[in-house]
Amino acid sequence: MLALPTVVGETMPKYDFDLFTIGAGSGGVRASRMAGKLGARVAVAEESRVGGTCVMRGCIPKKLLVLGAHFAEDFEDARAYGWSVDGARFDWPQLIRNKNKELDRLEGVYRRVLRENAVTLVEGRARLADAHTVEVDGKRHTAENILIATGGWPSMPALPGIEHAISSNEALDLPRLPKRIAIVGGGYIAVEFAGIFNGLGAGVTEIIRAGTILRGFDEDVREALAEEMRKKGVTIRSDCQVRAIEKTNGRYSVRLAGGDAVEADVVMYATGRAPNTKGMGLEEAGVTLDNKGAVAVDAYSRSSVPNICAIGDVTDRLNLTPVAIAEAMALVQTLFGKTPTAMDYANIATAVFSQPPIGTVGLTEAEARERGPVDVYLSRFKPLKHTLTGRDERTMMKLVVDRKTDRVLGCHMVGADAPEIIQGIAVALKCGATKAQFDATVGIHPTAAEEFVTMREKLPEHGKG
Repeated sequence: MLALPTVVGETMPKYDFDLFTIGAGSGGVRASRMAGKLGARVAVAEESRVGGTCVMRGCIPKKLLVLGAHFAEDFEDARAYGWSVDGARFDWPQLIRNKNKELDRLEGVYRRVLRENAVTLVEGRARLADAHTVEVDGKRHTAENILIATGGWPSMPALPGIEHAISSNEALDLPRLPKRIAIVGGGYIAVEFAGIFNGLGAGVTEIIRAGTILRGFDEDVREALAEEMRKKGVTIRSDCQVRAIEKTNGRYSVRLAGGDAVEADVVMYATGRAPNTKGMGLEEAGVTLDNKGAVAVDAYSRSSVPNICAIGDVTDRLNLTPVAIAEAMALVQTLFGKTPTAMDYANIATAVFSQPPIGTVGLTEAEARERGPVDVYLSRFKPLKHTLTGRDERTMMKLVVDRKTDRVLGCHMVGADAPEIIQGIAVALKCGATKAQFDATVGIHPTAAEEFVTMREKLPEHGKG
């Protein structure tokens, strides 16, 4: 290639790129393409597949499996509505093939989006050589700003036999559906996979150290989901400590403290995720990490090294894909839009795609009570669908209201369509809606969602805050 002549008075760029992003997940891709759209010279490095955790190993493939698992109940319930569903059978390898085909399509979309915004994709493992230099497979690239968006990775405890366990990564691509699976962990990943495998016909035992599932969620949500999971056949072993995993004749025995054991064909660990920062040269470049290995950042996602920023799960702030994307948008405005923008973490809705699913936004009852007196409204009911099916499933809805201001502080739901319903409720909470405004809203009948605007009786046991 011929070298272009130097124009008199022209200043040569000091760095190869204005922004170099490490990690092409949802946050990294969004930041890279939006910066590119604003005219910045951008590169993004990825050692695995473009799309990151959400698209390749998390939200999307997991939700597809959740949808697939739910057909078992749908076929059963159809009989109550006059449908005969004969000869239905399930093919796990077919579901996995179709899921992988969709992931291939999505990766193609992500790659095209990067190309269309003039973002250079550098494939390989990246590490920092210094505060302005990224090395990828031996080649060095300089950048004025560096963005760390490497997400998280399943963490496994050090215990005898842990090499026999799989994580959620491998659970998405098992060659065959296990007859029995032991899932260790009580968080959202564990309960989602418990619902998937149980719905598809596997015997599921969930082993948790706590008294019940989903630590950090509202207590009524935790209890309601645990009850529904047990009704569907999931065995939840609470207050259990795993001591070892033993393999015998191709099967596994999960040894618990006290001498008891759980037998399974597959053992899955879902006890947490760790920020993906090891071996990246971050600390050597002066970047401060917290005790979990997360990149410590300020309100504008800047690390202890001003030109090195971080967003998403690698910062361990609020580990949700839409949050990483919103952090990316705020960062691009800060770096290239001449508008310093901090992320607003208040009233961010979230969902757990358990069976039944959870939707929640705002404060839990316990969190709200720490701020002052509250009124609590709670409703449990059988969904209209199951008045014909006879299925013993109940929906739970809950509102937590500030007694002094009447402002709704938290909305929680366990039941069919909860994530779809709570998304709309989240808009109301973001706008500061009051209970009186909820009450003044005319519901859509007959729906489950109307219950949120028709609850009038506060729980008497909470009457004094």
